[in-house]
Amino acid sequence: MTEAAAVRAPGGAQAVQRALDVLHCFHDNGPDLSASDLARRLTLSVSTAHRLARTLLGAGFLEQDARTSRYRLGPAVTELGRLSYHQRGLHLAAPELADLAERTGATADLALRSGPHAVIVAGGSVTPKVGLRRPLHSTALGKVLLAWARPGEGGPSSLPPLPAFTARTIVRPAALEAELARVRSDTYAVNDGESAHGVRTLAVPVLDGAGYARFALAVRATPSVITEERGDWFLAQARSCARALEVLLLSPAERRPPAP
Repeated sequence: MTEAAAVRAPGGAQAVQRALDVLHCFHDNGPDLSASDLARRLTLSVSTAHRLARTLLGAGFLEQDARTSRYRLGPAVTELGRLSYHQRGLHLAAPELADLAERTGATADLALRSGPHAVIVAGGSVTPKVGLRRPLHSTALGKVLLAWARPGEGGPSSLPPLPAFTARTIVRPAALEAELARVRSDTYAVNDGESAHGVRTLAVPVLDGAGYARFALAVRATPSVITEERGDWFLAQARSCARALEVLLLSPAERRPPAP
């Protein structure tokens, strides 16, 4: 029996899920992982983790350091990631985000939803050393994606327990529901020290014609930059950029009607 067949033997769906779980182990952008590391993170036997890793290695989704025998994401992931980046038109968003950052003096980010996380796909936070996933409940980007969730994405009740990152983090589902109602009413979200101290973020949706958030757009800085007095100005800049991104990232059939 081949390694791939051995992995499939317990059941095709289970094997696929386990393989995806292996890939998700690399989300934190940490160091290369050994088979023992993978087994510990996934609560699997080392032999099972090793078989899964070897199968993914053979398909190009992982690669192995010849010196340490540890694994990292492989070229197939890079290829698919680049294809998805361009298929979504995200390369077109970079100049708009750079212009927004220059005009405001803040970091400008664009994110989409992946399960219980907002994934930053373009903007100033996309660096080699910083993870791109952010919890939905404690970030302005995440609140926007929850407030205008697309069908099938799930609301607050679909989230796992809400961890606290600071004393300001919303951790009660009922409080999060109330916050999302405010976000929808105000048409923007705020993160004022809920995920990290000394950080203030304002986020707005990039909406499609059906009124769902395809992306969330945020400007982030310190409270001394995004002050209470200048909040409306920052929001106006972010909303103008979001409208431009609707044109760049959505097809004509998907877009909202032009603003009157």
